[in-house]
Amino acid sequence: MSMTTPPGWYPDPGAPGTERWWDGVAWTAHIRAPGGQVIGPQPVAVVVAPPARRRGPLVALAVLLVAAIVAAVAYLGRGADGPPATSTSPGAAAPVNPPSLKASSPPAPDPHTLVDQLNGITLPIPDGWEKTDDLATGLVTMATKDTYDCPGDFGYCHHGKVTTSTATMTDLKTAEAIARNDITDAANDAYDHNRGGARPYNGITSHREMRAGPVVVNGRTGYLVRWEVKTGAGPGGYVESLAFPSTVGSEAMVIARFAFDAGAAGPPLALMDTITRGIAPIGGALNGGVGSSLAPPSR
Repeated sequence: MSMTTPPGWYPDPGAPGTERWWDGVAWTAHIRAPGGQVIGPQPVAVVVAPPARRRGPLVALAVLLVAAIVAAVAYLGRGADGPPATSTSPGAAAPVNPPSLKASSPPAPDPHTLVDQLNGITLPIPDGWEKTDDLATGLVTMATKDTYDCPGDFGYCHHGKVTTSTATMTDLKTAEAIARNDITDAANDAYDHNRGGARPYNGITSHREMRAGPVVVNGRTGYLVRWEVKTGAGPGGYVESLAFPSTVGSEAMVIARFAFDAGAAGPPLALMDTITRGIAPIGGALNGGVGSSLAPPSR
């Protein structure tokens, strides 16, 4: 079985960001941008014709002798392990090895972007925030990097947190209905009690609605409800449920939950709107955001 690398365009090891033609035997002078136009004449592949079926004894001996010489030269040119060295045309870059057929490694995740693959969206990660793994809920989550001792029950708390998920209330059809239905659970999960039963802020003592109304998210009309909550311990905080339709699949409703501590240590409340404006489809450009032609939200 032949191990020869087939002819084709491969990343040029001598000139990152370009591709060079491998003709099946050696590198050529033909280069191009990845997937772009060829610079210079079109390249060709070298095709080695199969040997004839019948050869006389002298011809067969000559073929074997030539093959042995070529193998010896190739071995000396590449060393014990690597592929043979090659030459290039004058003025061209000088890669020495044939291209590798191994799959390239996937790019490292962008530390400034939170990706929700299921719902087909990305969110900007603000400075001082990071993607976190919410093992209790499995939700796509980002939170402030710094933590502090919770003022109520034991544990560590974040000054800010944002999660995204697919809405599961199938009987609710509008973004407004979903956001209004979700806000109580969002507030309880953030400031009343966690899934383990602990009360990191000694529970919610009261709340008031600060804002509610339609909002454009990624070019689609959604709806937000924002509460201010007071807690038994600590300064309390602000909670928002934002519902909007996804642009992928069945266009199911997406819920983004925001929980920001009040007080000087908490994130600025305007950051909720900044993150909302930055929501975009995976691999796509922004398509709308807070502050469209919609009427101002109430309260």
